[in-house]
Amino acid sequence: MSRKGDHIKRVALVFSGGPAPAANAVISAAALSFLEDGREVIGFFHGYSNLQDYHPVTHRLLPDEHYRIFELKDLSGLRNTRGIVIGTARANPGKGIDKPADLDDPTKTTRLRNVYNALVDLEIDALISIGGDDTLKTANFLHEYQKHLPKGARRVQVIHLPKTIDNDYRGIDFTFGFFTAVDVMAKELQNLRADAMSTGSYFVVETMGRKAGWLSYGVAIAGEANLVLAGEDVEGSLAMPGGKADDPRLSLDGLVDRIVDLIVTREKRGKHYGTVVLAEGLAEMLDEQAIKDLPRDEHGHLSLGRMDLGKLVAELVGKRYEQKTKRKKKVTGLQMGYESRCAPPHAFDVMLGSQLGIGAYRGLVEEDLDGHLVSVVGQLELAYVPFTELVNPLTLKTEVRMIKTGSDYHRLARFLETRTDRIVDWAPGRRQER
Repeated sequence: MSRKGDHIKRVALVFSGGPAPAANAVISAAALSFLEDGREVIGFFHGYSNLQDYHPVTHRLLPDEHYRIFELKDLSGLRNTRGIVIGTARANPGKGIDKPADLDDPTKTTRLRNVYNALVDLEIDALISIGGDDTLKTANFLHEYQKHLPKGARRVQVIHLPKTIDNDYRGIDFTFGFFTAVDVMAKELQNLRADAMSTGSYFVVETMGRKAGWLSYGVAIAGEANLVLAGEDVEGSLAMPGGKADDPRLSLDGLVDRIVDLIVTREKRGKHYGTVVLAEGLAEMLDEQAIKDLPRDEHGHLSLGRMDLGKLVAELVGKRYEQKTKRKKKVTGLQMGYESRCAPPHAFDVMLGSQLGIGAYRGLVEEDLDGHLVSVVGQLELAYVPFTELVNPLTLKTEVRMIKTGSDYHRLARFLETRTDRIVDWAPGRRQER
């Protein structure tokens, strides 16, 4: 029986951006599907870093140095392993492309053209892109770039699988790796909560997740934090006066006061300890003068880890608390996130990742799709979303999916953040800080 995608004989996988648990479930499921169907599969090493510099003479791509031609033996037992078998990188071949007209600019499309030429020279019929929203932009660039090629030029189909522990992705409800990351960091937060209770202190924990609250809220809910704040919460006293409604600026004073008020309120209830979770992307919402000189990555995002928002806020909270109460309080700031990205994957993430990998095969071979994101709905039912629904056609940018303020998930954290303590008749009193 013939299928729509029977012309696809050789596919390639590329994984780009930060690691995420269950990455190997995605890769192995996709590769296995094609190999078992008699098609060739190659996996490019370290994202687009070699592809974007490709040249048929000066920078050739060699098997087992720049890519792997997968065999079935490579995939055995891979599904539940940590890390990324083909590696990753943040190389951005679409850097400098800001509008559709740029796709006709030979200078701005140099790296993109190198990627296309590499795929054609390696006789790739379809590229399976795995990554976050920046990688989705790159996949769309490659898809759109080929529309500008001369008639008769070889076409490489492009399909994208969404990846991010941040879960801030339009087109899919939950991304693989999210639940593992939440689980890992929530367990760490519970350890810190026990430490805080034992020492009569507070921890201000900054989590990965950019400014969207999906990850920080998940960690706070499962880890029993006393307060969680993310980009969605920057309004009222947390917002700088006079800011734009669609681009509010975070008031650092308002944030510090909110946490100090929490500490004082809990003390009135006999609770002299606690944990606070902040989304790392709150740093992006500080006054522009405060962040203009901070380093940025290949995609133009602030290097949020270098900002160390948790430590900054913790120091300010300790000082503000002392000013307000004339007492000292130990407040420690720290970051979480890196330790979760290659953790052993949660069973659900393995199931979700595997279905997305299979979805790449089914989307290409059964549906002959091009320019689509593989998604799941309901009980892991496959769905396919056109790039045109996810990428702004004028700016070629994607949109971060924030938690809808007032949604049930948003309200869940609000209900729980003041009700996480076990009901007991006593607790250790205030510890004297010297």
